[in-house]
Amino acid sequence: MKVSNLKKYYTVRDCFFAKRKILTAVDNVSLAVGRRETLGIVGESGCGKSTLARCLVSLEKTTSGQIQFDGVELTTAGREELRQLRRNLQIVFQDPYAALNPLRTVGESIIEPLLNYHPGDSRELEEKAEQLLTVVGLKPEYKNRYPHQFSGGQLQRVNIARALALKPALVVCDEAVSNLDSIVKTQIVDLLLRLQDEFNMSYIFITHDLHVVRRIADRVAVMLGGKIVEVLPAGELAAAIHPYTRYLLSATLSGDPCKRRQRQKGTQPAGPAGRYGTAMSGCALQHRCPELCEQCRVEEPLLKTIGSIHQVACHLNG
Repeated sequence: MKVSNLKKYYTVRDCFFAKRKILTAVDNVSLAVGRRETLGIVGESGCGKSTLARCLVSLEKTTSGQIQFDGVELTTAGREELRQLRRNLQIVFQDPYAALNPLRTVGESIIEPLLNYHPGDSRELEEKAEQLLTVVGLKPEYKNRYPHQFSGGQLQRVNIARALALKPALVVCDEAVSNLDSIVKTQIVDLLLRLQDEFNMSYIFITHDLHVVRRIADRVAVMLGGKIVEVLPAGELAAAIHPYTRYLLSATLSGDPCKRRQRQKGTQPAGPAGRYGTAMSGCALQHRCPELCEQCRVEEPLLKTIGSIHQVACHLNG
């Protein structure tokens, strides 16, 4: 997948009689994902991660920009062409309960995409559902249970099984482990890593947990105010140079009390995560950056390449 200058704006107003404003959810985002690669996208709540995910799988219509998937432009694809492309492009949502129909058994939910593209013998479809449940670590007989009979971690395994039903080339995981406890979270991440090898898939893994993204991703893109402000290898997160990325790293919980005290003493940004209302000139971090300069107020920093694959958008560190 290759994304170029993607934008998504919403028109909002505080009340019925209020003047309409533009909410910038995704602003001029460009990124690429190769085969069998995992791109992690991190950022705080409200930075545009989930909106970007929905745009990438065409659940949201983009304002402008291009999204190419296997050489096909998704933003201009017709209804039937997009339907066929979705066999190779799937998404796993954050809330495993809301993603499933409570009136259907999990077996019926897994079979549904197969019926949509490959209608066939009912017994063969049931066997396929049983195989997929086994692949994600659940018992085949669970196919006859309803969503309320599962835990959150089990339901997320069901959602992963449904996403794998058509053997996609790319799966977008939108905060897929955020609602899970730490032990189950680790189990799901290990499952995703194993399935990537078995099914030769690529992932776009969206999260706010830097510990998780270090484990699963090859590269990490950091979002702020709807923009990508830094891209670097996941193994080199400690070498991040953008002030916002360094703040995200400092905000992660640590078992070292010295590090906790150091974080409490350090300067922490405070303010909104995105750009709301009228357009704002300059850097999106200008109201809460400890390294602010005059150029940051008037000129928006562009993403520049440092070294081989490290990119950063910062006037002071670019």
